[in-house]
Amino acid sequence: MTTPSLFKEYIWLLNTIHNAGRISFSEINKKWVRTEMSNGIEMARSTFNRHRIAIEDIFGLIINCDRTDGYCYYIENEEDLDENSVQNWMLSTLTVSNVLSESMSLQKRILLENIPSGGEYLQLIIKAMRESRLVRCEYRKYGAETANSYQLAPYCVKLYRQRWYMLGRKGNGDFRIFSLDRIVDLSLTDDTFVIDSHFDAAEYFGECFGIVIADPAPAQRIVVRTYNTERYYWQNLPVHHSQRLIAETEEYADFELYMRPTMDFSGYMLSRACQAKIIEPQWLADEIHDMHLDAMRMYEEED
Repeated sequence: MTTPSLFKEYIWLLNTIHNAGRISFSEINKKWVRTEMSNGIEMARSTFNRHRIAIEDIFGLIINCDRTDGYCYYIENEEDLDENSVQNWMLSTLTVSNVLSESMSLQKRILLENIPSGGEYLQLIIKAMRESRLVRCEYRKYGAETANSYQLAPYCVKLYRQRWYMLGRKGNGDFRIFSLDRIVDLSLTDDTFVIDSHFDAAEYFGECFGIVIADPAPAQRIVVRTYNTERYYWQNLPVHHSQRLIAETEEYADFELYMRPTMDFSGYMLSRACQAKIIEPQWLADEIHDMHLDAMRMYEEED
């Protein structure tokens, strides 16, 4: 069997168990024989066990059996599939890939967004992270005529708004964000580094809206009022992990956030136009108000 075919089976099995919560081997086989992959043939127990081992090796997800509950199978470390985990991202991506690969006849009716892979730079950065090696980076900011050179310890990478970013630590200990699409050249050095044992990537960005970290404003309580159908978008896809609903009427819904009001958050609020507005803090509401006025002036006719 080819590797792509095996991957399809891994993804199918993992999704089947994950969606069921707990499921017996006979129930798995009932679902399996209804798929095109099975050709109507049940999955052998030996094949199932090989798939379990492969899934643990590839995804780090352990499929275990509860002999006290009808020999049902479940994902032992299901908490690793939370919405921000690498495992969840891989599973979601490969699941969609499987669906698309089986729908090539509909390719002109399935429209996708372009998500840059980061190319060779992403691979080199991950290699450097794995081997704890410093990287030499030639980086040119937007609008700059020349590139600046940095030697960095790559601490983590983050995908945000269709772009990959690297969090690098300079020799003086300062952290800085680098967008991979602005890297002119990147290479691995022979020098190694020891990552700070207290560093936690999720915690580091936990108070941020996106990737802006160089902002003097501290994390604080922010209340956003959403109108019409905008409230449902916020409910279904929270803009920040701290978001919670605190009030709701027929006209609007209020959401509370605890985060740093960075410029990328202000930009997002501007994009929501009259569908959402800042209620608290007042200084931020005033700032967004002035930004809207500046935007309106751009469309005013010149005298």
